[in-house]
Amino acid sequence: MTVRTRLTFWYAGILSLSLFLMGWGTYQEIDEQLRHEHRHRPAERALSEAMEMLVQVGLPALALGLAGGWWLTRRALAPVIKLTSAVQAVRENNLAQKIPRTGNGDELDRLTDVFNDMMVRLDDSFKRTREFTLHASHELKTPLTILCAEMETVLREDSASAAERDRVASQLDELRRLARIVDHLTLLAKADAGQVPLQLEPLPLHELVRDNFDDLKILAEPHSIQVRLSACQPAVVLGDKHRLRQMLLNLADNAIKHNRTNGSVELSLTCEPGWAVFTIQNSGPGIPPGQLPLVFDRFFRIQAEQTDQTGNTVSREGSGLGLSIVRWIVVAHHGAITLDSVPEKTTTASLRLPLFNEDRPAATNPVKP
Repeated sequence: MTVRTRLTFWYAGILSLSLFLMGWGTYQEIDEQLRHEHRHRPAERALSEAMEMLVQVGLPALALGLAGGWWLTRRALAPVIKLTSAVQAVRENNLAQKIPRTGNGDELDRLTDVFNDMMVRLDDSFKRTREFTLHASHELKTPLTILCAEMETVLREDSASAAERDRVASQLDELRRLARIVDHLTLLAKADAGQVPLQLEPLPLHELVRDNFDDLKILAEPHSIQVRLSACQPAVVLGDKHRLRQMLLNLADNAIKHNRTNGSVELSLTCEPGWAVFTIQNSGPGIPPGQLPLVFDRFFRIQAEQTDQTGNTVSREGSGLGLSIVRWIVVAHHGAITLDSVPEKTTTASLRLPLFNEDRPAATNPVKP
């Protein structure tokens, strides 16, 4: 029940009780007067006249009081409703936008000032976090690049033993993984700051999906995973080719990582009125229902377990940033993505992108996630 409704009921109850007490007192007074001044008139007739007078005066007064109370309550709470709507519209990317004050100088204006001050502090905190992430990831790139180059040099040396080569190759894999995490962090930090320009142009999405299908078969071959393209309808979208390819590759990489040996991956691209719908489904351990809302959060990882040919359980983990990047790319292209999973059976990622409309010109613009 809203505050406005609750206040209206309270006001109505108090008003009704007041009118009842006033009417009862008036009735008693009139009844007493009639008994003394008109003893020759029947008591029933006197009471009837008193009740008729109360009805003619009391009911309109009650109706007017209720209507006036409802109007006053609505008028008094209108600024609260506006303030609530304004606060609900606050997002990470619009913290610099201030909530308008009523100008009355009352408690609501003071509350609005408190909200605005809080948003300034939050905006400053988000900016500091983004700057730290961006600067830290940028500073990490140079030493990682140097370390990777040194490891590759060691691998090319003829004097290195087989055991040393294996150790260096393992270290190089970890360094490259760390470098990919740093690249992803840099991209997301720039995206948060609106510093990632998108080169939007009409693109045949079906061609990108076919290319992704070929890449997926190469990724799946070492794990004996079957890949199938069930549908690939022609679809043209307004998008950034590089980012859309990155999105499809991240989804394909996840479909392989979180799968079983001898499992399967199925791709599909269809068209609905105004939308291109792409789905990718894999057979794997699935995602627990309670964790589904968290899969697009940064650094959230689900341990994907599988059994290899020897019966051992194998784990493939990612950085926890791939799906965050996918969601940013989809949202930046004015689309939507959902993830559904049936534990121990299938996991399906479905995304929708608006089909190209000639009335919508291509542009280059930085987009915030």
